[in-house]
Amino acid sequence: MCAVADVKVRDETMTGREIESWVLPGLPVEITARELVRLWIDAGGKPVAEEQIDAAFARNGFVMIAGNRQVDDLDEVIDLSRAAEVSFIRLVPLAGG
Repeated sequence: MCAVADVKVRDETMTGREIESWVLPGLPVEITARELVRLWIDAGGKPVAEEQIDAAFARNGFVMIAGNRQVDDLDEVIDLSRAAEVSFIRLVPLAGG
């Protein structure tokens, strides 16, 4: 039997203010960042192509924090037994720059 974990997912502003949060139950203890991003997007109810996720991550459209550490690669495997909370911070470009 595979170990499973429940993870709290948070949408946050750049200042750390929580916009929304929810729990994703029964996830495998080890999961790639890409899979977590897909679950985050699916939970928001907005269909997004894989290429759009890759492009947004590559251009720093959002930052993903697992536990207390920033995720640098969508193919990185995250140990949910050590990171029971994952935050997604949407970055907004400065006006005029």
